[in-house]
Amino acid sequence: MTQPARQPRPSVSFRLSKAELVLVFITMLWGGTFLLVHNVMTVSGPMFFVGLRFAAAALFVGIVSARALQGLTLTELKAGVVIGVSIMLGYGLQTMGLQTISSSQSAFITALYVPFVPLLQWLVLGRRPGLMPSLGICLAFVGLMLLAGPEGGALHFSEGELVTLVSAVAIAVEIILISRYAGKVDVRRVTVVQLATASALSFLMIVPTGEALPDFSWLLLSSAIGLGAMSAVIQVAMNWAQKSVSPTRATLIYAGEPVWAGIVGRLAGERLPGVALLGALLIVAAVVVSELKVRRNKEMLPGLEATDAREGEPGR
Repeated sequence: MTQPARQPRPSVSFRLSKAELVLVFITMLWGGTFLLVHNVMTVSGPMFFVGLRFAAAALFVGIVSARALQGLTLTELKAGVVIGVSIMLGYGLQTMGLQTISSSQSAFITALYVPFVPLLQWLVLGRRPGLMPSLGICLAFVGLMLLAGPEGGALHFSEGELVTLVSAVAIAVEIILISRYAGKVDVRRVTVVQLATASALSFLMIVPTGEALPDFSWLLLSSAIGLGAMSAVIQVAMNWAQKSVSPTRATLIYAGEPVWAGIVGRLAGERLPGVALLGALLIVAAVVVSELKVRRNKEMLPGLEATDAREGEPGR
């Protein structure tokens, strides 16, 4: 009498590969940048600092990728420019918000770009989000209301919270644009173009916004160079690590960014109210939930082995 085939038991592994450890490390770096930028806003306007920061980043990446730049195509130039516009809006508005809100609040609101991606794809491209992204959007909305501080049934957003919310939308647009051009362009050339575009547009925005040019400051100069170098290192690390880490697992690691920012902010003396902290936790849950996939369990037939389908290259 033949024994029925045993159903495989799902196992959960908490072991991190070298590539995943690299992603955890750069996520910690991301979290720390919010407090650094928040402090720099005491000596500089937002658009000047963003322009200086991305000028340094473009210079670093350009030096490393000098030989590759000779083959720049029209498609790569177009991709770099449109992505650069979204980067300028995303980081520029986020930096504006950091003038009036804490680094912890900024980090949690910015994290909304993850559930915003499927929402924008639905509204603009007509791609209806699945169950988990839809649930993530709902959690994000509730979390945002709590983080902003509802009073008496009415939601009162401060100017800093509003511009940071718009910056999260711009970052979501950036991710969608990167996904659109992924595989069609050379990453090194497009990265240099998008960083240079973001820098140039940020400097140009100083005029219409009426921003005053800052006096020389070692804090401003060192922060711009440091964040520029950090942006270059993070980009290279992401490109290397995500060759072996699936998009879902990578995004789950990235979801820790606002958590690290909250930890750094708390060590620096920032304190979120209890209700706002609950909202922040809901936003992190929204980020995680929106990236989860619902898979149906398939029964194993005798004599057949289960095979795992490897996920494709990430578009982030």
